[in-house]
Amino acid sequence: MQQTLSIIKPDAVKKGVIGKIIDRFECNGLRIAAMKKLRLSKDDAAKFYEVHKDRPFFKDLVEFMSSGEVVVMVLEGENAVVKNRELMGATNPKEAAAGTIRADFADSIDANAVHGSDSDENAKIEIAFFFAKREIF
Repeated sequence: MQQTLSIIKPDAVKKGVIGKIIDRFECNGLRIAAMKKLRLSKDDAAKFYEVHKDRPFFKDLVEFMSSGEVVVMVLEGENAVVKNRELMGATNPKEAAAGTIRADFADSIDANAVHGSDSDENAKIEIAFFFAKREIF
């Protein structure tokens, strides 16, 4: 079984759609192996998104991700990384296919409801950022 990281971002948490998003994962064969609700500090958000530090959107991304509570999860299942990315939809919700999480719950390319690991390698790094091995079941 493959694992991936999913984050329900501050915009979706504020809208009260956590349960609806989790339902999408579970109804599509992804099991929640770990989950917690937290608020990222600006330093934590900057460390997590460090790969984007030279991109023009980095500062706004850090501000946004530290602006409110998030729900971080380890999702597990067959081809979890790919399945999660399919369920999320395109980064820009205007380009996301109907029925995807971003098409249904995101407001903009910045406030796009969810984050998901883009590879198995990055999933391992991202999961370790948020969870100790003893927290994943």
